[in-house]
Amino acid sequence: MIAPFNATIGPPPSGSPPPEPRVAKSQAAKPQAAEPSDAELPVGDRHPIAAISAPWQSQLTAFDAALRRRGLSDATRRAYAKDLEQLAAWACERDTERADLDLKNLRRFVQQLSAGGLAPSSLARKIASIRTFYATLVERGEADQNLAELLTTPRQPRDLPRILSKSEAARLLEGIPKSTPLELRDRAMFELAYACGLRAAELIGLTLKSVDLDEEQVRVEGKGGRTRMVPVGELAAAAVRDYLDRGRPRLEADRTASTLFLTKSGKPLQPSDVRRRLQGSLRRAGVAAGISPHALRHSFATHLLNGGADLRSVQELLGHRSISATQIYTRVESQRLRAQYGRAHPRA
Repeated sequence: MIAPFNATIGPPPSGSPPPEPRVAKSQAAKPQAAEPSDAELPVGDRHPIAAISAPWQSQLTAFDAALRRRGLSDATRRAYAKDLEQLAAWACERDTERADLDLKNLRRFVQQLSAGGLAPSSLARKIASIRTFYATLVERGEADQNLAELLTTPRQPRDLPRILSKSEAARLLEGIPKSTPLELRDRAMFELAYACGLRAAELIGLTLKSVDLDEEQVRVEGKGGRTRMVPVGELAAAAVRDYLDRGRPRLEADRTASTLFLTKSGKPLQPSDVRRRLQGSLRRAGVAAGISPHALRHSFATHLLNGGADLRSVQELLGHRSISATQIYTRVESQRLRAQYGRAHPRA
C-alpha cells in the first residue's frame, strides 16, 4: 500500500534551541562541502515530498484513490505516484497549484526532463502518468479537458523481445529435475508460465482454486483487475499435478495457505524468487543467460503465432487490452522469416 502523502514539514517546536554539540578541533578544521540545493539538482534528483503544498498533497491522494478504484497494482500506483510527485514539486517551486497549470507549463516541465538527460522511454512513461492524472481530473469534473493529451510522446526504438527457440524451451523445462519439492515446484511453475504465457506477478498470484486440472485451464487475474481463462497443455497440467501430489504438501507450513507456489518455508513466492530460480535452471540446461521470466511469456506468444494462431486469439490469451501490444510478436515472426529468406534464397 502506498504511504499517504503527508510528509509536510512543519516549524520546529517552540522553546530555546538545544545546545550545539561539541566538535573536536580536528573535525572543526575540516571544511565541509556544501550540499547542492534542490534548485541546483536535476529534476529527477530533487526531494519532492518536502516541497509539495497541501493542495497538491490532496490532489495526489485523490489520484491514488482513483487508481485504486481502477484496480491497478501497488507497483503501478507507486510508479504513478513518483511521477506525479515530481510534477507537483516542480510546480510548487514555481508557486503554481494544479488549477493554474496550463499546457505551456506542462511542456516546459517535459522539456526540462528531456534536457536533463532522461531516457525517451522514461520520459514517455512520465507523460503517460500525467495523462492518466488529468483523465481522473476530467472524470471527477475538476478539469474540462485532458491537457496532457496534447503533449508529444518522444519516439523511442522498440526492441524486439528476447525469446527462447522451441528447442531451448524444451531443454530448459525438461532439464529441471523432479526429485525434491522445490524442483517439482520449479518444473510446474515454468511449465505453466510457458504453456499459458503468464507474467511473473500472475504466476505467483495463482491460488489452488485458480487451476482446474480436470478442465485443463487456469484462471488468471491480470493487470487492471482483468480476469482471463487460459488453456493448460498436457505437459504443464501433468507437472502441476505432480507438484500438488508430491511437492506442495511438503512445503506447506500452514494447511490453510491457498497460494499455489510456495517457498521452502511455506510462504508465497516473490518475483525475485522466480527470477533467481529461472537463472539456475537456465544454467543447468545450458541455455543462454539473460532470459527473464517474461521471456517465457514472449516465447509463448511467438510460438503460437509461428504455429498458425491468429493475432486476436493470442491477444486474448495474453490478456492485452489493445491488440497493438500484441502486434510486436508479428515483428518477431517477420524477422525470423527475413533471416530464413537471407539464408535460403540464392539472390537474397
